[in-house]
This record gives sequence, structure tokens and C-alpha cells, in this order.
Amino acid sequence: MGIRFVLMVNKQGQTRLAQYYEYLTLEERRALEGEIVRKCLARNEQQCSFVEHRNYKVVYRRYASLFFLVGVDNEENELAILEFIHLLVETMDRHFGNVCELDIMFHLEKAHFMLEEMVMNGCIVETSKSNILSPIQLMDKAS
Repeated sequence: MGIRFVLMVNKQGQTRLAQYYEYLTLEERRALEGEIVRKCLARNEQQCSFVEHRNYKVVYRRYASLFFLVGVDNEENELAILEFIHLLVETMDRHFGNVCELDIMFHLEKAHFMLEEMVMNGCIVETSKSNILSPIQLMDKAS
């Protein structure tokens, strides 16, 4: 399947965006998020950006005050997922202009929409920033 979940978390460990591509109950999601966030935030910048947790491989990267965490299958390419995270941040930067935590909080539906344009059922389906942003720009013009 590839990508199992995408999380955006601030430095305090508060989840700002969560998208799951497999079914987990709310309690399982809370526990998983808590464990993974604690594990990733406790690491220093000299350590690599890949962590194995349960049956997932977690690839994460910090941009300013946000951590982007992506849980994938063990067979998935870590560097490709790092590139995906970078593409997601660049796409959000292009739309919001230097994306920050407040952009995610106040425009959560747009952040989810961008992610949904990029990933479908755990597979990356779109990598063109202009193709990802064009439906959002159309919605902005209509409103």
C-alpha cells in the first residue's frame, strides 16, 4: 500500500493535521500518535530521520516549528518519502507563502485538500505543484 498515515505536529507534540490511509480506531490513533510523536521529538538533529515503530517505518522532517511525519510500510523507500515531504511543504509554501503552524490551523481544509490531491489510498498520485494547487485556486476564485 505504501503510505499509512501523514501527521503534522508542532514542537510541543500537538497534532495539527492527521490523515490515515488504513482503518484505526480513535483510541489506536491517539496511542500511535502519542508514541510516534514522543519518539521523533526526542531525537536530536544529528540522528537520521527514519524510525521503526511497531510495523511501520516513520520518516519525519522538521520545517520551522512543524514536524511532518509519514508512516509507511517497511518496504517503502525512505528517501522517496523525504522527497514527498519536501514536495508537500513546497506546495504549501507556494499557496500560503512560507507555511507555518497557523496556516495549517486556520486553513485545515485546504491542507487536507492538498494532501488528498497528492495521495490517494496510500499511493502518491500527483507530484506537480501547479496541478495540486489549481483546484484550490479555482475554489478561492469562486468564493
